Amino acid sequence: REGRSHDAGVLKIAPPPYPFCLHNPCILSSLFSIVIFGCIANEGYINRPSEVEEYCIFNRNQNACNYGVFMGSMAFLCCVAFLALDVYFPQISSVKDRKKAVLADIGISAFWSFMWFVGFCFLANQWQVTKQEDNPLREGGDAARAAITFSFFSIFTWAGQSFLAFQRYKLGADSALFSHEYTDPSQDAAGAPYTSFGGDDLESPGGGGGQANSDGAFDGSGGYQRQDY
Repeated sequence: REGRSHDAGVLKIAPPPYPFCLHNPCILSSLFSIVIFGCIANEGYINRPSEVEEYCIFNRNQNACNYGVFMGSMAFLCCVAFLALDVYFPQISSVKDRKKAVLADIGISAFWSFMWFVGFCFLANQWQVTKQEDNPLREGGDAARAAITFSFFSIFTWAGQSFLAFQRYKLGADSALFSHEYTDPSQDAAGAPYTSFGGDDLESPGGGGGQANSDGAFDGSGGYQRQDY
């Protein structure tokens, strides 16, 4: 049974598994977040040969590095939360909870897309105004450019995730996903008694009623008309 069942002549449709992340850009977003976090945390702090204290590679602005590290770590945790919700979502039976889950996916993904846009502009600007004398050995340049590049890519992955979530919301509004009349077929079928198609009670094995009902179904006495082919 693949999401559908016939019970008492009524077609009931089980809610399809609407994945939040397994088939959309959330996986890419999590990978990009790891790259951004790793680049800044490992190679984002440098110093001059005559200095001991390390400064942020982005124009010695500690806020730029802190922003990238914080955003990378929090975005990754958010992706993990969405993956967990993806696994749990088919088990949610409440209509309101299903709506809240999809709307949360839309809003949070749009929020992260905006935050990565801000982060990309911030990091790119600070890297542009960085003085060459602050990094005479040209250390960490590739890591800084990688962080900026993947910040740019993250804008579109999170925006795409928000768009796909909005499409799922529209699809769910037109299907049984958000319907108050939805009933889980497995639970409904387990609680409903079985009735024969002819509407007659089953006879005991020794009474011979089963053979009589079977014959009646073909000669028209059981309420069915004979069909000649």
